Amino acid sequence: MLRFILLLALCLGVAGNVIQLSRSSFSGEYGGGGGKRFSHSLNQLDGPITAFRIRVNWLFIVGLQVRYGSKWSDYVGGSLGDLEEIVLHPGESIVQVSGKYKLYLRRLVFTTDKGRSFSFGKDTGTSFNAAPLHPRTVLRYLSGRAGGLVDALGFHWDTYPVHCLRCSLAGPGLGS
Repeated sequence: MLRFILLLALCLGVAGNVIQLSRSSFSGEYGGGGGKRFSHSLNQLDGPITAFRIRVNWLFIVGLQVRYGSKWSDYVGGSLGDLEEIVLHPGESIVQVSGKYKLYLRRLVFTTDKGRSFSFGKDTGTSFNAAPLHPRTVLRYLSGRAGGLVDALGFHWDTYPVHCLRCSLAGPGLGS
């Protein structure tokens, strides 16, 4: 009987992890085929997305950097163009990303769960619309390819982090 209870507990633990994993989804990769691969999968351990830095020129998304909790990811892309920064409100999350691309990304529009939208770049090229597959999930991290420009982006969705050990160690509050 004890073996049965232990086996049942083990199965429920595994099933619980499978259920949790089923809330994640991926949109993309949108853009061209060039550039060097990057992923912010480890950055998400620093906390939820709290800010973006996007560099744009007259026609392309040149580069980007994302703040997870209070730590910035590595910058990817080139150095020419104007750098813009947006900061999310505490507890605010990205729930949709749309844009345009040809061989490189040309436009990005981030929409939050608070109804705000942030637009970068030019409105030319093939359209895309990225959103999570599951309700109550948000943008957790980015991956893609970049060189002198941002060639392509993919969007990884999951539940908002309830507790983040690195966030607690980094200091108080989101957006600081």
